[in-house]
Amino acid sequence: MGRAYQNRKDSMAKTSDAKAKVYSKYGREIYVVAKAGGLDPTGNLSLRSLIERAKKDQVPSHVIEKAIEKAKGGAGENFELARYEGYGPGNCMVIIECLTDNPSRTFNDVRLCFSKTKTKIGTQGSVSHMFDHLTILMFSGQDEEAVLDILLMDDVDVVDIENEEGMLTVFAPHTESFKAKKALSEAFGEIEYEVDEIQFIAQNTAPLAGDDIETFETFTAMLNDLDDVQSIYHNVE
Repeated sequence: MGRAYQNRKDSMAKTSDAKAKVYSKYGREIYVVAKAGGLDPTGNLSLRSLIERAKKDQVPSHVIEKAIEKAKGGAGENFELARYEGYGPGNCMVIIECLTDNPSRTFNDVRLCFSKTKTKIGTQGSVSHMFDHLTILMFSGQDEEAVLDILLMDDVDVVDIENEEGMLTVFAPHTESFKAKKALSEAFGEIEYEVDEIQFIAQNTAPLAGDDIETFETFTAMLNDLDDVQSIYHNVE
């Protein structure tokens, strides 16, 4: 499984304009999570995890506060999750997650990214069966065997645990996120997670070569430029 969870971060902001897009994406996600689960991060654990992740990605406090304040109003945009799958450059497998208030517009925008790079958008399930939908928790200072024992005793379906230079990474099904964090906090107290995310992780990766590399970079850049796109997952090495 290795460092596959870093895929999303590999295409993160390189310029101030790109950072603004990252802030916008976090703002939208915080708004949706706060509106659905409550404004108090103490009671809304999904919101708390998202805020912590935003801070680690250097999202300014005013962006976070503005999104929560917007959710307090109740009215406003009604965003929904839209997920698209397909085959990108070099026949790589791609999953694109969006938050949209206009699914038809978002589908057309995403499809255009495929068509402009002469690649193919697929139907739901066309590539996702080749990915694992996992919660990923990375933290330091704990014993690997002790962590595994605690999780198994609490019936958490652990997929894998990695230990690299004192940093433990727990991989579990995405549905086990709350149960895993609850078990760990009860056993070890409050934990500061370096990574606390749910992602699609490719079961197998493949290299790109020649012109496919440049086309892939163009393809992902076009997707990242879309306001509705939240995350891009792929199986490219």
